[in-house]
Amino acid sequence: MHTDRFDAPFALARRRDRDVVRVALVAADRIRDLSAAELGAADLNTFLADPDWSRLAALADAGGPWMPVAEATLTAPVAPRQVLQTGANYRQHVIELVAAGLTQNTDRTPDQARAFAAQMMDDRAAHGEPYFFIGLPACVVGDDVPLVLPAYSDVHDWELELAVVIGREAFHVSREAAMDHVAGYTICNDITTRDLVFRTDMKEIGTDWYRAKNAPGFLPTGPFLVPAPFVTGSDVDVRLELNGEVKQDASTADLLFDLPALVSGASQTMPLLPGDLLLTGSPAGNGQHWRRFLRGGDVMTGSIQGLGTQTVRCVAESAVGSGHVQTNGEERR
Repeated sequence: MHTDRFDAPFALARRRDRDVVRVALVAADRIRDLSAAELGAADLNTFLADPDWSRLAALADAGGPWMPVAEATLTAPVAPRQVLQTGANYRQHVIELVAAGLTQNTDRTPDQARAFAAQMMDDRAAHGEPYFFIGLPACVVGDDVPLVLPAYSDVHDWELELAVVIGREAFHVSREAAMDHVAGYTICNDITTRDLVFRTDMKEIGTDWYRAKNAPGFLPTGPFLVPAPFVTGSDVDVRLELNGEVKQDASTADLLFDLPALVSGASQTMPLLPGDLLLTGSPAGNGQHWRRFLRGGDVMTGSIQGLGTQTVRCVAESAVGSGHVQTNGEERR
C-alpha cells in the first residue's frame, strides 16, 4: 500500500508496532516515529488543531532513527472522531448510477434516466447545496487490514475519494475562511453495498447509509496524511484500478461543490474537529456502472495526485470465517 510515493517533502503516517500505534514522519522512502516532544503535542489530533509544519520539516531533514517505509506496517494515518461523507458530488457519477438503475423510479428508459440525472445535477450546481451523511470512524482502516467482503451481498462496490483532514475546529465557517481549517488530505475508498442503499420494505424512508457503507473495514484510508500546503486539492487526479484495469479516472476540478463549499457547508450543523475526515465524493466508474462488483482476491489500487497510492486487497468472508474482524482502534502511544 505504501510503496508508491507522494510528491510532498514529507507527510504524516501512523505505524503499527504489534498492538501499539505511533505517529510517524515520512520523508522520501524513510519513516521514523515521533515522540510527543518532537510532535509538539500529546497526540495527532492535538497537533492537527494547530499544526507546526516547520517543526516537522526540520525533522525531515535531520538524522535520527529512520527505517525504510517499505518495511513499516502502516494503519490509517488519522484517528477521526467524526466522518462526514459527501454524496452525489461528481456530475457524471450520478448520471451513470441513475442510468444504471440505481433509482427509486423504474419507469424511465436509460436515456430518459440519464437526461433526468443530468438536469438534476445542473440544477443542484446552480441552486443547491452539498449533501452530507455520516460514517462510522470504526470503519477507518489502513493497509494492515484486508477488506473482508460480507457474505450477505454480492454487490460490494468501490468509491475512491479525496478526503479532507480537518485541522483547526470549524463551526459556522464561511466559504472564504473554510480552507484555513484544513490540515491536509488523504485517500479514502468508500466501500458501498449497492443493494442495501435503498430500503425495500418502506421506500418512503429512502437511503440506508448505515447498512450500505459501514461494515468493518469499509473505509480504507491512507496511507499518508499530506499537509495542505503541499496539495492543490481543487484540481488533482483521482484514479482507481481493479486488478490493473482502470475503472475510475477523473479530476476534482469536476466537483459540483468545491472544497471550500464542502467544509463550510458541513460546519454549519456540527463543529468539525481536528483529525475529522470529510470525504468529497467519488467520480464516475463504480462497479454499478461496469456491472462488476468486488470479489475475493481482487486488488484495488487507488491513486490521488500528490498523495501516493493505496492498495486494498479483498477477501471473501467465507475465506476468513466468522472470527474477529479487526477495526481501527484508538491511537495508542
